[in-house]
Amino acid sequence: MPELILPGSAGRLEARYSPRKDETAPIALILHPHPRAGGHMNHPVAVQLFHLFMTRGFNVLRFNSRGVGRSQGEFDSGVGELADAATALDWLQSTHPAASQCWVAGFDFGAWVGMQLLMRRPETDGFISVSPPTNMYDFSFLAPCPASGLILHGSADTVVPYQEVEKVVSKLRTQKGIVIDYELVEGGGHFWSDNLVEVEQRVGAYLDKRIAAEPI
Repeated sequence: MPELILPGSAGRLEARYSPRKDETAPIALILHPHPRAGGHMNHPVAVQLFHLFMTRGFNVLRFNSRGVGRSQGEFDSGVGELADAATALDWLQSTHPAASQCWVAGFDFGAWVGMQLLMRRPETDGFISVSPPTNMYDFSFLAPCPASGLILHGSADTVVPYQEVEKVVSKLRTQKGIVIDYELVEGGGHFWSDNLVEVEQRVGAYLDKRIAAEPI
């Protein structure tokens, strides 16, 4: 799996990349959890998302945002991290201009950053949002949400109560033209340490459903 160094606005960004030979293969960007809580691109959930897209024929990129691992810069409360995500997606899109689809997937803090990126990239075809921190960050910018996607959460999440996520889901589902799939995993915690197989199964099934409806 190739290691990459991308040029970001705060310096280099450390990344991992899995390319496909097909020029029209879709692209997917994976965003990691909160840096201040030890989040990085090799977190098990981020790696799981990476492999789920990779095994379905996507060109996939995950990276460490500024100040994480070998990436330069300092934590910027989401502003700089969004810029880093945009830089990474720019690189994917410029490297694969004929890509058939574009997806963004994030976990925890990465889900919040990913949804903001989604709003700035109307060409995005789908998203995966795992354990979005809806009680810590404002998600009202999703008005309207530009793409259909999956929101996955655990019923035993003590960091972000599932009721807070369901408030956002309810608002998103009032919009026309998009479909928000919401799955609540019974017993699932915020970090999925005992339920990683659920992430694999639920996200994998959703991707398979979307690919069957919109072949890549």
